[in-house]
Amino acid sequence: MDFDAILEDVGEFGRYQKLVIYFILLPAVIPCGFHAYAQLFMAADVQHWCRVPELEALEDPELARNISIPLELKNEQLEYSSCTMYNLNYTDIVSNYPNIEDNQDKQVETIPCSDGWVYEMNTYKNTVVIEWNLVCNKDFYPTLGLVLLAVGGIIGNYIFGYLQDTLGRKPSFFIYLAIECVFGVATAFAQNYLVWIIYRFGVGFTVPAIMATPYVLAIELVGPKCRTLCTILSNIAYSLGLILLAGLVYLVRDWRHLALASTLPFVCFFLYIWPMPESPRWLLARGQFEKAEVILKNMARINGKSLPANYMVHLRRKYESDKLKQDLEKEKSRKYGILDLFRTPNLRKKTIIITFIWFTNTSVYVGLSYYAPVLGGDEFLNFFLAGIVELPTYMFLWPSMERLGRRWTLCMSMVVGGVACLTTFLVQHETNVTLALYCVGKMGISSAFVVLPLMASELYPTVVRGLGMSLSSVLGMLGPIFIPLVNYLGSDIMVLPLIIMGALLVAGGIASLLLPETLNQHLPQTLEDGERMGLDTDFCCSPPVKETKVEEEKKQANCKDCNALCSCQMVNVTLNEDVAVIDKSNEKIEFMVLK
Repeated sequence: MDFDAILEDVGEFGRYQKLVIYFILLPAVIPCGFHAYAQLFMAADVQHWCRVPELEALEDPELARNISIPLELKNEQLEYSSCTMYNLNYTDIVSNYPNIEDNQDKQVETIPCSDGWVYEMNTYKNTVVIEWNLVCNKDFYPTLGLVLLAVGGIIGNYIFGYLQDTLGRKPSFFIYLAIECVFGVATAFAQNYLVWIIYRFGVGFTVPAIMATPYVLAIELVGPKCRTLCTILSNIAYSLGLILLAGLVYLVRDWRHLALASTLPFVCFFLYIWPMPESPRWLLARGQFEKAEVILKNMARINGKSLPANYMVHLRRKYESDKLKQDLEKEKSRKYGILDLFRTPNLRKKTIIITFIWFTNTSVYVGLSYYAPVLGGDEFLNFFLAGIVELPTYMFLWPSMERLGRRWTLCMSMVVGGVACLTTFLVQHETNVTLALYCVGKMGISSAFVVLPLMASELYPTVVRGLGMSLSSVLGMLGPIFIPLVNYLGSDIMVLPLIIMGALLVAGGIASLLLPETLNQHLPQTLEDGERMGLDTDFCCSPPVKETKVEEEKKQANCKDCNALCSCQMVNVTLNEDVAVIDKSNEKIEFMVLK
């Protein structure tokens, strides 16, 4: 049954959809961003130096560091070492105070920290790193936490797909919300690193799956013309979540309090269990017509649509007839698998390119978001800017997709963002310029992140569209596992992660030109359609131009000169057994009767 045709009767984007989307579904997107990035600040690294108990009596901490801590070259600048100290008799040094010599220019033996560390406490009151001393030989532990958060996300997203299709969109959302709240609150009471990382894995299990229900529900409640709008609105809500998180982490500087503050507010989302509807499209697909009927009636009433008295009766009959026909066709139809995406050369090429770009986009988007706090300067301001610069991109994204097409919008977004990231190598000691280029890179990847799923859904054939989207997105989610390791390499060379991410973006942008344009194109239905689509694509073809009314009228006028038998013409013929032969324009045309 064509649910979009039903929406034309009950309202494609009326008051009902607006109330549900604006007041329920868009706020429900926010927890995903909160739990995806709050861990950056829970496990934030802070400046630290070796603790020397003998020097704690000195009133000047800077003097104590100057006496005990050697200087090291880091990011081409001299800084106090974080993990080594001079091997000196500090008791004798203190006894000679204030006649203390500077050791920085002398060749003095250095040793690892032996009595713990002293932390700079002006920015954070407490972090996981400070509480459990995750520094020096344990400095990889916070990165490992991010990697396991991403691993949990892949597993959770895979399981969520089954839950969403079997239990429904609505129950799946509340199951994942419960898991997220339980593990999010438990995080605040972790007593050691191992327990903390288990709880964070549990939180990661719901990221980004918890965002899928609001997004899918919004798409399934509206007509085809409003789906792109819903996609952009969902991304705006996600960006607003990052901005709110920036304000929260600025106000809450203790990691345990932050775990509670980033989780407890979302407990109130359980109140949505009453007003949030199940997807009527999914209900009809699962054969639950009675439940779908209740939602459709409510939708028509709130949208101000008056339906005929026997509308639902006819709809039920049509539904049962279509379902019976579909069941018969399903018995005869073949099963499609992931291998069908790679059987033919053109479809195989598109699958590989889409998956590569998906991996690139996910890696760079998450990587840039992770990298904001360590970019230099005020880390809270950096993260706030990383969220707010996404908003302007959505203003020009919609018209550019309609005028330039998906292909060129995706290419330009990725190339501009990639070049901005690469350029940071030239200005790596200019903090403000680096931050500005970082923001341009974040704008570029934010645009690409919106265009790619839409373009991919228009490139994969209908019979394998779900498989193709799932394959590309799951392989793309390997990026958040890989990218924390890249950022870890940037602890000594700050711009190295930006260079790697910039190179990935430029490569992905160039690869997008190998894909065909999908604007104003019919969606491929079969594998054969998918194989034919884009065979004539040139690497640097011009952007599509929207047809004007004059051009359309010319096409219709030229159609009258066509000698072919139009589909709208009827020809009366007498059937002779199974074949009829007629003569039109001195050409014999045969019509076969199919049995």
